[in-house]
Amino acid sequence: MPVISNSSPLIALTQIDRLDLLRQLHTRISIPPAVAREVGPTVARLPDWVLVQELARPLQPGTVSGSIGPGEREVISLGLELAAALLILDEQPARRLAMSVGLRVIGTVGLLMAGKERGFLTKVRPELDRLLAVRFFMDQDLYDRVIA
Repeated sequence: MPVISNSSPLIALTQIDRLDLLRQLHTRISIPPAVAREVGPTVARLPDWVLVQELARPLQPGTVSGSIGPGEREVISLGLELAAALLILDEQPARRLAMSVGLRVIGTVGLLMAGKERGFLTKVRPELDRLLAVRFFMDQDLYDRVIA
């Protein structure tokens, strides 16, 4: 079952030089075309283990909340089409929608925590600080819970 990512986790991990962690956790990642377009300016060349996958039946903009962008919409659509094992999403409205239709979700911070649990990272706090330094949005409560 595939793992499908939105753009923000790919961009954030690239900005802190930790895209390799995603590969360590998941050997292949699928992304829909909208995500490929969104990451283009930051991720100059997608690694060969990130596969752009077309959608057969994308959710139409009118069927989901206006706070969910095209990338998130396509990630959720592809997740439903492929019965994805996991979606990698950071934005709360998209996460809520994905979970409401029965999809499992993890975010960038969750990937860092999984990396530590599996021995790929020794500490999470330095990585969180690096994310904040590149203007990754994370509320203080989440930061505090992760480092506790």
